[in-house]
Amino acid sequence: MTTYRAEKIWESFRGELIDNGLKDSEDVRQALSTAIREVADRLCTDWAELQHPYDVLNEIADELDEMEVL
Repeated sequence: MTTYRAEKIWESFRGELIDNGLKDSEDVRQALSTAIREVADRLCTDWAELQHPYDVLNEIADELDEMEVL
């Protein structure tokens, strides 16, 4: 069963793919779910530093935006 939250995240991600001329696939969805699990792990690790989850997620997103693609 797909939740509203999952649909919104997928549609946002899918929109970025399409805007950049890429196609979605089962592999891409699997990659996204794997990435979300890693983010959740980082969030839990960073929570020990008493940061608000919203701030941690924004920091992670900013770091990803600044990464150079190899």
